[in-house]
Amino acid sequence: MKQVLQFNKVIRTIIIIGDLCLLNIIFIAIYHTLNGQALSKDFSGSLPQVLVLLNLIYILCNYHSGIILYERIVRPEQIITRAIRHTCCHALFFISIISLIHYGNLSTYFLVTFYCTFVICLIAYRLAARNVVKLYRRSGGNSRSVIFVGGNENMQELYHEMIKDPTAGFHVLGYFAETPSTFLPEKNFYLGEPSGVIPFLRNVGAENVYCSLPSAQSQIILPIINYCENHMIRFYSVPNVRNYLKRNMYFELLGNVPILSIRQEPLTQPENRLLKRAFDFVFSLLFLCTLFPIIYIVIGIAIKLSSPGPVFFRQKRSGEDGKEFYCYKFRSMRVNGDSDKVQATKNDPRKTKLGCFLRKSNLDELPQFINVLKGEMSVVGPRPHMLKHTMEYSKLIDRYMVRHLVKPGVTGWAQVNGFRGETHELWEMEGRVKLDIWYLEHWTFLLDIYIIYRTLRNIFKGEKKAY
Repeated sequence: MKQVLQFNKVIRTIIIIGDLCLLNIIFIAIYHTLNGQALSKDFSGSLPQVLVLLNLIYILCNYHSGIILYERIVRPEQIITRAIRHTCCHALFFISIISLIHYGNLSTYFLVTFYCTFVICLIAYRLAARNVVKLYRRSGGNSRSVIFVGGNENMQELYHEMIKDPTAGFHVLGYFAETPSTFLPEKNFYLGEPSGVIPFLRNVGAENVYCSLPSAQSQIILPIINYCENHMIRFYSVPNVRNYLKRNMYFELLGNVPILSIRQEPLTQPENRLLKRAFDFVFSLLFLCTLFPIIYIVIGIAIKLSSPGPVFFRQKRSGEDGKEFYCYKFRSMRVNGDSDKVQATKNDPRKTKLGCFLRKSNLDELPQFINVLKGEMSVVGPRPHMLKHTMEYSKLIDRYMVRHLVKPGVTGWAQVNGFRGETHELWEMEGRVKLDIWYLEHWTFLLDIYIIYRTLRNIFKGEKKAY
């Protein structure tokens, strides 16, 4: 165990040193490439001090939790996200401090060029280092010896997760159970009954112990935990919920009580909700104060000339936590009594000629930025459905109501992936719901920006289901 921890410290130190080399080389290279043209004249004399500040801030931002590539199981996107997040943190502190202490002015052009170049090189370097670590572990280095206590189906899945990727560096020695398990390998893998765990650890040793025994066998489990705690062996409890719940679970603590949740929702975190709401407020306010008045006058006059009735169409829809709200749209149909009951179809006779254009170009959705400004909707989120549809589909589609855990959006992940417009068959709505749930479980600010980009691209390209 001591060797493994030492290896992790060495890897983290090497990565930090490599990061600092990249940081300094790129900063100095861009500084000399620009030849002072994008910098103030009083900056050059402070370059050494600025480099010291640059490095100190980077170490503070990254040393504690910035390096995760040495961990046993880590996905490439986690490495990329961590690199981007800590680079943004560095940029915020560095720019703020250098502005306060008057070392000289760095132009926006210089800073954008530097940080964009650095984050690209940093990601490439981190991913390359991760591959080196994986190759080293594949060859047998930096491995962790493991034993299982319990032989149920959970342990079978855990075993296959550990051995399917040799680069994770797990070496499973065997398992202890009351009787040999049908779920785990038979040959030279069954080590005996759970009472033999401590003698085995004392004589042979292992670095990790994974236990799936039920709590009713606490008289066996507690001595194993105590032995592990006193001999620097890591003990892990494997809950038996996988026997009946085949999905990802997430560990949380409520006080000192351990809890397993069935999903992680990034937007339950206050800082994420604040960031999303701030973006929604600024984005909708800018749009409503600049482009929208002109659009409203032009489209409003056209709607009035095309058919009698109001400019806006207002409809009750299901929002966050199932709360009802009035969703605004430019009216694209003749006034009719079925607007709250019947979904628009491709050749719907209720639509006006202007309405067909508004729907095709998505211009009919623009008044929903009023809902965004009011806080009833977000720029990005699951599309709000009619109350009638919510009532019907909540009975037909499993987990349908999960999509209401976040604010509905003007555009969404399902819409940019083709699930929009009329739903002829149940599987189409099921696909939409599946993508909506994926969105709320994987939300990031950059994902919202990407969805907005995809939405704009689809508007200019045209969409078959935009009617």
